[in-house]
Amino acid sequence: MEASQASTNPIPGPNPNPNDNYTSNRNSILSSTPVWPTIDGPLGLSEDESLSYARRFYKFGYALLPWLWAVNCFYFWPVLRHSRSFPRLRPYIVGSAIGFAVFSALLSSWAVTFAVGGEHLFGPIWDQLVMYNVADRLGLTGWN
Repeated sequence: MEASQASTNPIPGPNPNPNDNYTSNRNSILSSTPVWPTIDGPLGLSEDESLSYARRFYKFGYALLPWLWAVNCFYFWPVLRHSRSFPRLRPYIVGSAIGFAVFSALLSSWAVTFAVGGEHLFGPIWDQLVMYNVADRLGLTGWN
């Protein structure tokens, strides 16, 4: 009787997992596949070159070129996707994402305001705001 109970309740043996070092493998996604800073993978830039490009795209985005923020987010998508990878690059990429989101919200609200509101929203000042009658106002058409 005791022998049959011993076979149903086996004594736990050693851990069958070959990786006994759990502290060095904190993020299994990052350790299982190689992660590169750019979407090009191994054909892309090194980390130092990536830092230079990310910093440039981020700074030039403030020079009224916010589409560079979108390019920065797209090209360095792996940095946005993996939060713990490339800590030197991450502030520039996250800043670009936030800047592009704010720019997109402002541009969209401006476009919707003019498209939906129009003359009903702005009243008599609407003729001074729109640009389609500038040539007529300045007498540049010569049609008359």
